[in-house]
Amino acid sequence: MFEALLNISLILLSVSTIAYIYRVVKGPSIPDKVIALDAIGINLIGITAIISILLDSNSFLEVILLIAIVAFVGTVAFSKFLEKGVVIERDRRDS
Repeated sequence: MFEALLNISLILLSVSTIAYIYRVVKGPSIPDKVIALDAIGINLIGITAIISILLDSNSFLEVILLIAIVAFVGTVAFSKFLEKGVVIERDRRDS
């Protein structure tokens, strides 16, 4: 029963990831696309966790952590770019 529930949730996460990919391609605005990319990262974390449970393995925990870090840094970089137009600010002082 538990394995069937995990398989159903894996299918639902896969379908929602496909819907988010559509939102990234056809999104009405750039912020919508950034949110969809972040949601894809969250879905990938969920899919990896479910696969880890199904395979009864702890090996995927590092992969989950890596996906979370990359998704977070990507979201922050996109948000900063949208807000200021640059990702890395260079402070130039005239001395």
